[in-house]
Amino acid sequence: MNYLIYAGAGALLLMGLFSLRRIPFSYILGNITARKVSVGMSVLGIGVVIAVMLSMKALDHGVELATQSNASKDVLMVMREGAEAEISSWVNREQVEIMRTMPGIAKDSHGEPLVSPELTILFKLPREGAPKGSNVLVRGVTPAAFAIRPYVKIVEGRMFHPSSNELLVSKRISQRFNLHVGETFTFGPNTWSIAGAFEANNTAYDSEIWADEVFLGQARKRDQYSSVFILPTDKTAAQTLRAQIKDDNRLKLQVRTEHQYYTDQMNGLLGIKILVAIVAFFMIFGAVLGTMNTMFSAIAPRQRELATLRALGFNRRTIIGAVVLESALIALAGGAVGFLLSLPVNGLSSGTVNWSTFSELAFTFRVDGVVARFGFTVALVAGIYGGAIPAIRAARKPITTALREI
Repeated sequence: MNYLIYAGAGALLLMGLFSLRRIPFSYILGNITARKVSVGMSVLGIGVVIAVMLSMKALDHGVELATQSNASKDVLMVMREGAEAEISSWVNREQVEIMRTMPGIAKDSHGEPLVSPELTILFKLPREGAPKGSNVLVRGVTPAAFAIRPYVKIVEGRMFHPSSNELLVSKRISQRFNLHVGETFTFGPNTWSIAGAFEANNTAYDSEIWADEVFLGQARKRDQYSSVFILPTDKTAAQTLRAQIKDDNRLKLQVRTEHQYYTDQMNGLLGIKILVAIVAFFMIFGAVLGTMNTMFSAIAPRQRELATLRALGFNRRTIIGAVVLESALIALAGGAVGFLLSLPVNGLSSGTVNWSTFSELAFTFRVDGVVARFGFTVALVAGIYGGAIPAIRAARKPITTALREI
């Protein structure tokens, strides 16, 4: 259906471009500049409608980016057999040592295998709008976690000291929970100090807090890991490692890629994604109708003018094309205004619950190139059809009838 709509709009726009062979572009610009007030109101009306639509689309796009897995397709993730989430998985230390000795694992600069055993625990922390608290995933890591995930960057403060109560907080969680570098908070019997803040390239880790694995395990009385991340040397080694881990009766663990795990985890957000998509659809539909109505109202009173062009010898196709081109220019200007009006929502932070992990998933409204392109496309298509409908209607009327109308 979308292809038919775009194909129709493309054909009408092409007709408009061909009309320039007989009607000069200066005539179209003259029509626009001669009606500055009405054109300005049309541009503003379209802009407001497109801005509202883009704000909703920014929310939809923000949720989509937060739920898309940008995690690595090369890194292997090992968990307990049958476990669907890290918080319900455990891997003992003996199993980790067995996997460390397997061939095909990449090495760091010191020649150590890039194997990252990690512990995940939920902290219930208060935030604005939820004074009783929301769950945040706290990940206990070793230096290997940063070597395996080079896109995780500390953007404020410093790295936590080993075997200490210091934490790294993602920027999104920092904003959502008012957890700032240099501050402390209490959870359970421990006081935790925030040493730094990090960003993780729009991955699921942007909704986490990272801690030293040894201290976190001791503080929460956990002597087993939740998962193990392994970086193979290449794809062939990855396949070999997966087979080795799966077939080793001492392990009884399941293996998948990090990317596949986080893709599966996003099933817990299916409800919110559907809800946002439905609301966005109706907002888009309303924006199309609003833009078309604005352009219809601007073009419909000009039937005498179009009839005069026909009386001067211009054919219907040329007249329709000229009106469509004029309408498209006005709609694009409205799209630009709408984009500018929607920019204040860019970067606004919000969040929801991922029911797979029972933890907070933070996301931001994103007005980026994808959203902007969508807004201009909607404005252009709606403007083309909004100008074409009254132009076709006027072109079909007998010249004498149209000339008598005021």
